[in-house]
Amino acid sequence: MSPIRRRLLHVQPPKPANTAKTWLEAFQLYAAGECHLSGNTVAAYGRDLRHFVLWLDQRSIPKLSIRDLADYVGWLSGRGLAPASIARHIVSLKVFFRYLQLEGVLSDNLAELLGSQKLWQRVPKVLSGEQVTRLLVAPGKTDPCWRRDRALLELLYATGCRASEISNLRLCDLHLDQAYCTCRGKGDKERMVPLNPRAVEAVSLYLREERPKLAAKRPTAPEWVMLSGRGRRLRRERIWELLKQYARRVGMPPEVSPHTLRHSFATHLLTGGADLRQVQELLGHASIATTQIYTHVDPTRLKAVHKKFHPRA
Repeated sequence: MSPIRRRLLHVQPPKPANTAKTWLEAFQLYAAGECHLSGNTVAAYGRDLRHFVLWLDQRSIPKLSIRDLADYVGWLSGRGLAPASIARHIVSLKVFFRYLQLEGVLSDNLAELLGSQKLWQRVPKVLSGEQVTRLLVAPGKTDPCWRRDRALLELLYATGCRASEISNLRLCDLHLDQAYCTCRGKGDKERMVPLNPRAVEAVSLYLREERPKLAAKRPTAPEWVMLSGRGRRLRRERIWELLKQYARRVGMPPEVSPHTLRHSFATHLLTGGADLRQVQELLGHASIATTQIYTHVDPTRLKAVHKKFHPRA
């Protein structure tokens, strides 16, 4: 159980009160305790909905109109949020309002009328094969934990895992002799992801040469695969920092992130001829609609499909 969920489950249920903050706390308890959502998901809902509470000010949730909610979307845009972030905030609001319906606070979920415009769904940025190669070898012997960092980057690209999934990877999840690992995604759903030979080699080197020294800094050997310089679990935020550090080193744009490697993983699989359903399973997407966005990234693949199957191509 994640620390966030454990903390939420030990919070006493709020006393009945018709305030937005109270209902937000109750919603987070419900999401963690009864819906069994992961700690990261609950925290993400909380971050998004705190914007809503800030905008709400003295307004009453049951008295909001669809025009009010449209003004909220405009307010988010005015704060400089990216279209994708606004779309995510709307999804969080819809889920929150569904909970309020269950509690009898709302009779109708007006948030469902807020459409997620197609322009908010941007095609993800991906790296070329040559760029990925340069990034994966960016950690050098002058870096404090270069073996760990190379293993980290290889794992991110080999598995398409999210930064949080790599952060929470345990030693028991690794099966290097069989070249695969078990990842836990959103909702604690498990999936098996194969590892390529280079990833197996990099992780094996790290486990053999560097990890024992990091683990020795803790009283008891920790279960996590990726350890910090102090022998603790390598946090998701630190994984982001490390990747951006190495991306800068090889001259890549500042917006490169762990999710860029995830996008690249999916796109390169599809470019190589993988089936969309297979990619969906490897990424851990609940809906194939989420995976379909990667079909728009590689125009050459679309042309090849059209040429092969269209009767007049």
